[in-house]
Amino acid sequence: MADYGYVPIGTYLKKKFGTRVIKLAIDGGFTCPNRDGTKGVGGCVFCSEKGSGELASPLPEITRQIEMRAKKWPHSHYMAYFQSHTNTYGSPEHLRGLYQEAMAFPGMVGLAIATRPDCLGEETLDLLKELNSETFLWVELGLQTIHPSTAKNMNLQYTLQDFDQAIEALHQRKLLAVVHLILGLPGETREMMESSVDYVCSKKPFGIKLHMLNIVKGSPMEALYPGYQPFSCLEEYVELVTHLLKRIPPEITIHRLTGDVPRGLLLAPPWSYRKRTILNEVHKKIPQLLE
Repeated sequence: MADYGYVPIGTYLKKKFGTRVIKLAIDGGFTCPNRDGTKGVGGCVFCSEKGSGELASPLPEITRQIEMRAKKWPHSHYMAYFQSHTNTYGSPEHLRGLYQEAMAFPGMVGLAIATRPDCLGEETLDLLKELNSETFLWVELGLQTIHPSTAKNMNLQYTLQDFDQAIEALHQRKLLAVVHLILGLPGETREMMESSVDYVCSKKPFGIKLHMLNIVKGSPMEALYPGYQPFSCLEEYVELVTHLLKRIPPEITIHRLTGDVPRGLLLAPPWSYRKRTILNEVHKKIPQLLE
């Protein structure tokens, strides 16, 4: 168990590139094998209609994102973050075209690709290895939990073995992996969430994302878990996050501590839209996050 000696991803990127690096969330027009019938329909129970990419923009609108941010941070660089749905779910030729189109925008220095652990075929991995030799790149794996009972209830339609194989394949190709975990899933105890964090850390990823479970309008969870509250209050969530961060080795970068959901879509927890407040409360307990 580590002390609070880790590096937030913003700090890491600023040191690597010498300036602020801003992730631009992109909707690449993908779907998911858990939506189109290949593995299932309806998607993961917690997933929104837009594949948890409500704040993402289509590729043609990235110029506008850059222009807006350049007004506030004129010397920044950017990373193209393919966020919505499963961003390796397509032919290598299609993926190459989208990724290269994104990297052609001015100021782009890197590529972040969010996907499922079961959507990394050999040809796709070879493409990612090739692109990794041309730009700074990481792959984000949506694990969410290591517990089979939770995975079944959330209709994930992939297994822990799928994750193990995916992260090993990324390691073999020297590709950076960032792993997503969701905190507050129905039926999960504090000890279960701790074991998910510990397991992920044992796989030595480049980074980890801790998401608070947000129940959003239009998701299957809205109907399946009416009235469910992942956490009783903001203070309970902050205490859990600061506790879990102690379990993460300092060499693993921290990419997220809560989530982003437009307030108009949020059902629960009713206070989770207060992202800045949540982060400020964590910052009070962990001063280096302010760096």
